Amino acid sequence: MTEQYDVIIVGGGPVGVGLSIDLALQGLSSVIVERHESIQRIPKGQNLTPRTGEHFRRWGVTDAIRAASPIPRSYGSGGVATYKTYLSDYHYEWFNRARIVDYYAATNERLPQYETEAVLRARAAEFKNITLITGWSFSALEEQSDRVTVTIDETNGNARKHLSAAYLVGCDGARSPVREAAGISQTVDPHDRLMALLVFNSRQLDEKLSVYGDKTIFNAINPDLNGYWQFLGRVDLDCNWFFHAPVPAGTTRDNFDFKAFLTKAVGDDVDVEFSYVGFWDLRLSLADTYGRGRVFIAGDAAHSHPPYGGYGVNTGFEDARNLSWKLAACLAGWGGDGLLTSYSAERHPVFASTRDDFILQSIMEDRAFVDSYNPERDLDAFEAAWARRASGDDSMVTQYLPHYAGSPIVWGPEDATSGATGQHDMVARAGHHLAPSPLADGRDMWDLLGDGFTLIDLKGQSAMQSEFRDAAARLGIPLKVVDLAEDSLTSTYSADAILVRPDQFIAWAGTWPARSANISAAAGIMARAAGRPGDGT
Repeated sequence: MTEQYDVIIVGGGPVGVGLSIDLALQGLSSVIVERHESIQRIPKGQNLTPRTGEHFRRWGVTDAIRAASPIPRSYGSGGVATYKTYLSDYHYEWFNRARIVDYYAATNERLPQYETEAVLRARAAEFKNITLITGWSFSALEEQSDRVTVTIDETNGNARKHLSAAYLVGCDGARSPVREAAGISQTVDPHDRLMALLVFNSRQLDEKLSVYGDKTIFNAINPDLNGYWQFLGRVDLDCNWFFHAPVPAGTTRDNFDFKAFLTKAVGDDVDVEFSYVGFWDLRLSLADTYGRGRVFIAGDAAHSHPPYGGYGVNTGFEDARNLSWKLAACLAGWGGDGLLTSYSAERHPVFASTRDDFILQSIMEDRAFVDSYNPERDLDAFEAAWARRASGDDSMVTQYLPHYAGSPIVWGPEDATSGATGQHDMVARAGHHLAPSPLADGRDMWDLLGDGFTLIDLKGQSAMQSEFRDAAARLGIPLKVVDLAEDSLTSTYSADAILVRPDQFIAWAGTWPARSANISAAAGIMARAAGRPGDGT
């Protein structure tokens, strides 16, 4: 017997479970297939952005996430960058995501990925239209004209099942079997570096690093590592830590002195009790497309990279939000042929930019710095260069702005391209995230947004509202109209009206009447946003 669902999700990590919750909120059924019986307790994916906080808000888990965090919010989100060792005389404040919270409807969070996953699974269990199957592995897929059939096998047994759905999404990691079965190729940038992940307890390390105050992450720029990060972070306040760093090729758990390795990185002797020693290859991979037919990939299955900047799980959550409303629109009948293809068109260039403009750029900048400046060679030049870094090293936070300005389903400039670079501001721009503004009566703008599209009228233009309502009704597109004329926000957003998508990105923003100055303008805007450009004429 073949079990029937709207969407099959392979991979029960945070991205897969987050996707299932987002689909359930839209009334869709999904089944999550997870090969492990239980959550893997390896501390990763801890540095969560304010945008991810918005996802938690939508999914109804903000309070549970806060309760699950082992580190109080008084520790903030920032860290410390040091030179050579963690107890160096040279250090500065680093990677503070709190700098951008004013542009989002939530704040940043910090907790181990396994805690996030547990919260999301508990939330998923509240939905009758979400089925979680653990201890089963993806085996094969067969795509029909209107369905996908998936074969799964017991991970540690001989049983076999068949599942069927309109769509299949692989959230099954960097070695994704779903990606391979779908024939989706990827581009890999190997760096040929073996990396160690150490998890350990050390009370002395906690005491020594307390000189920096309440900090959770530490990055030592070591001239011996050729620009690669030596990264340390708190797991909790019980003196548990994780540590990533390059190790010599051929290193194993038994042939390497990890205690001495860690002592050298700290710059002083500390007590260490290891609970986990693991390895991973430093590589960056990007799928050449994020979908083929009725099969899509998200999270590490679509893109993987070293844990620099906390981009991994945050990017995966954004994949899920972008894809979810598009799957729902197509299953509801109002999403056009261009809507699902826009998933790859929007998300692929965002990670390509993240890879090139942030991760690789960070490696190259650190490499150039240690090659050019050395306190033993020229102390004055080193200290001047270090001071420049300390005053301007916020770009990985302040200039990281994923957007879809070049998307085929938004009304951006004709020469616009999508990517991950930009400056945070309040201006409403097509393809960009809507930055919420405080309202005069104390209402929260985020609470006013609809589950479908939302037209925010900043000037009280009843004729425009009617045109958009009529166009949406004709096209069958869900639309909510919010009149904020009394809040005087036209100068804040540099627009008279804003059309917001279900994922809180902007489909269109501008003045009215639009260029064509008739009802086809509203119809054209709505049709394009739904992946149906031909229906707007």
